[in-house]
Amino acid sequence: MTCQKTQGFLGTVAHEIVLTEDASKVRKGPVEALALAAKAQSLVAAKGKTITRLNLDQKSVTKAEIASVIMGPTGNLRAPTLLVGSTLLVGFNEEVYRECFGKG
Repeated sequence: MTCQKTQGFLGTVAHEIVLTEDASKVRKGPVEALALAAKAQSLVAAKGKTITRLNLDQKSVTKAEIASVIMGPTGNLRAPTLLVGSTLLVGFNEEVYRECFGKG
């Protein structure tokens, strides 16, 4: 459901998609997920109504903290996940997306 909401939102903003992967076909475990997070400076994860924001440039942020918000119960990276500039978005929250895409 959140992937569909993300697709709907992306249809309303100007953007360029560099890579799309179907999370039901391409699984990313902890190693791959943390490698993706290493490309970002900030992380915003939405889980229900809870929004977690991490500044990944801070040395105090541990891999365990990052994994706790980006990994799902199956042990794979949660979907949807978007790398937008230097921000990694995990999960769907319309307010966060508007903020990130400059529509807020």
